[in-house]
Amino acid sequence: MKFRIFFRRSVEKDFSRIPKWDLHRIIKRIGLLANDPRPPGCEKLSTQECYRIRQGKYRILYSIQGGERAIWVIKIRHRKDVYR
Repeated sequence: MKFRIFFRRSVEKDFSRIPKWDLHRIIKRIGLLANDPRPPGCEKLSTQECYRIRQGKYRILYSIQGGERAIWVIKIRHRKDVYR
């Protein structure tokens, strides 16, 4: 069964800062999370209850709500800015 994907409002601002070429790849990568919320290469962050996947120079932070079968995308930022 697939997971549903939701975006926090702040992610809209993140989208506006990302070049279109990278944005297409990021959206495709997020879409793949619906089938596999913990893909190879994902990393659970120790300071928060969320996961991180890499897409080029960008990092996608998200949380998994297993009972609701939902994924919430929390933040998409350049690797130098993501943990600030």
